[in-house]
Amino acid sequence: MSMGVRPYARRGRRRVDLLRAPVLGRFLRWRHARTTMQTLLLLLAVLVIYDGLTGPALASQNLAGVLPWVHWRGLVVLALLVIGNVFCAACPFMLPRRLAKRLLPANRPWPRWLANKWLAIGLVALFFWAYESFDPWASPQLTAWLVLAYFVAAAIVDGLFKGAAFCKYVCPIGQFNFVNSLMSPVEVAVRRPNTCAGCVTKDCIAGRRLPLAAAASRPLPVSQAWQAGCETWLFQPRKIGNMDCTFCLDCVQACPHDNVGLLARTPGAELWNEAHRSSIGRLDQRPDLAALVLVLVFAAFLNALGMVRPVYALERWLAERLSTDSEPLVLLVLFGGGLIVVPILLAGLTASISRALVGERESIVTVASRFSYALAPLGLGMWLAHYQWHFFTGLLTVVPVVQAFLADHGLPLLGTPRWELGPVMPSAWLLPIEAVFLDAGLLGAVVVAYRIGRRHYQARERAVRAAAPWMLLAIGLFLFGIWLMLQPMEMRGTGLSA
Repeated sequence: MSMGVRPYARRGRRRVDLLRAPVLGRFLRWRHARTTMQTLLLLLAVLVIYDGLTGPALASQNLAGVLPWVHWRGLVVLALLVIGNVFCAACPFMLPRRLAKRLLPANRPWPRWLANKWLAIGLVALFFWAYESFDPWASPQLTAWLVLAYFVAAAIVDGLFKGAAFCKYVCPIGQFNFVNSLMSPVEVAVRRPNTCAGCVTKDCIAGRRLPLAAAASRPLPVSQAWQAGCETWLFQPRKIGNMDCTFCLDCVQACPHDNVGLLARTPGAELWNEAHRSSIGRLDQRPDLAALVLVLVFAAFLNALGMVRPVYALERWLAERLSTDSEPLVLLVLFGGGLIVVPILLAGLTASISRALVGERESIVTVASRFSYALAPLGLGMWLAHYQWHFFTGLLTVVPVVQAFLADHGLPLLGTPRWELGPVMPSAWLLPIEAVFLDAGLLGAVVVAYRIGRRHYQARERAVRAAAPWMLLAIGLFLFGIWLMLQPMEMRGTGLSA
């Protein structure tokens, strides 16, 4: 197969291309589109930092207590569901990082022993533990310092190392977006595989010097005008899906043949594709990627568990058993068990049963690495159910917060703050919406598990036997999710916050 082009791409099937859309496509093809989006979010981040450090201590009345924890999270998962990883494309942390690459050498290769997802997995688990232990959602000042720390970390890492090391190997937010974008309906991909087959310069990954007309629009001397290729090392002809793709569209700008688009695809189709993919390899040979998926799936349920009342009884029970009154220690045990021990045990047990049912001799790690991706749709369903609950119950809280912020700075342009604003829909609608997200997640998990089994084992009967234990695991998590959604939940980010 020439240049490793995907089989379905070789068939020449035309797909919807968002870059060909009349208005949206024109904006996204604009060379400064990403910088414009990043600048807007950078301004919002500066406001969050400023209000977090100087504004009201009550989170529901502070931009740092409302924008990151209600609006940003809700919009991120909605964007992943509807389009894809657009928030990585608009990431404000990349502007200081771009400056750091000019000021610092940025010439060191990322250590080979860290060229995987294990560090990111540890940081993801650390974040969710710290989120419950230190309540940044309730502390605008802590939120502001967290945002500042993110800016510094991105600048230091990418100021020292080549490429987008921070995005690919470090950033917990990026890993969340990578995993959940596996179910997105859009991907950055080649339009005409034959064009790539005849390309010798490989500009999509190597980058290229801009033509004079394009260089003239850049704020650099013509001799220095350079369009980078993909900094997460995803070579377009061999790229499959959205893992590690930040939607930066650098490959679109770098390709001299206009052969890279933002193409529609079957959500989750990459999860059962066992082909070797650029910079990633085969999914079933990447236990670190499978572990990342498992951690984020179980984090979806554990994060919601931390906001319902029954968890307090569990925490008291753990405190008694540990003979401690340290909440961080209790939560360390809870999150260590929920994000590490339980996923390992359940995935190992399920993989063992799956292997036994088909009479395979493959290792449990290999089987678990192959089928763990089937749980990704259910994880996104749970994130959607949880974050949209907060989003819909707190969407309008930004109105009085902005009113108060302007008034506090001598600009009462929007009138008296209306603190009664909050929900955007009747509360009776929320549970059905949450159930729809979870139902869709379960359906996706069942379909993906079967397709993984069918792709690997070929025969329908063996595929069903291999996938059945994973389907049952997904059903168990689904029922747990429904139970969680039926519990009273803290209304964080609103005036009714507990």
